[in-house]
Amino acid sequence: MEFKELREKVWLNNMELPKHNLVIYTFGNASAIDRDKGVIGIKPSGVPYEELTPDKIVIIDLDNKIVDGSFNPSSDTKTHLKLYKSFPEIGGIVHTHSTFATSWAQAQKYIPCFGTTHADHLPGAIPCTKPLSKKQIRGDYETETATQIIKLFKKISYQKTPMALVANHGPFTWGETVTKAVYHSVVLESLAKLAYFTCQLNPKAEVIKRDLVEKHFYRKHGENAYYGQG
Repeated sequence: MEFKELREKVWLNNMELPKHNLVIYTFGNASAIDRDKGVIGIKPSGVPYEELTPDKIVIIDLDNKIVDGSFNPSSDTKTHLKLYKSFPEIGGIVHTHSTFATSWAQAQKYIPCFGTTHADHLPGAIPCTKPLSKKQIRGDYETETATQIIKLFKKISYQKTPMALVANHGPFTWGETVTKAVYHSVVLESLAKLAYFTCQLNPKAEVIKRDLVEKHFYRKHGENAYYGQG
């Protein structure tokens, strides 16, 4: 089977999403890019996870043309494509409708950094896009969804903050690999849940000090990081 390795990788990581309770039924999708070959593998549209197999993963080129596969690609494919083109260091993207992250997206709110659990993974809040305009919705909707995400990262590093909420829609995450993108989706849902309960317990909760954010983030991700086994 052509593109067997890419298909297997994309399938395996898509199957991680229901395992971590990030999707139900046909919600969500994961993709990976092979930049050398100029193709991405992505979940087919509307196929339930329990019916998903490696051979059903769709291979498309960067012009959104099917290169290999007998299924239609995800309806979010154009969003994935534009993110790959705009964020050159990413190798995988995940989109879900996980409960807590999507709740923040529907509320059109950034997820604040309330504690060190959040700071271990991100150097600040998880951003949320502005709602799409009527023109954007009626136009090339999926591409415009990516446009809204990209606008958030004019002053934010997409490498250090590998996730965003799309207003009224849900979360997107990415990483150097699709496996890392799945990891970031799991982390995002956990942080969204923690922030939600923090706000319930104390609606006036304050974000943590900047010094503490930087201490926790850079001890794991900085040039002189000392977390883990090296």
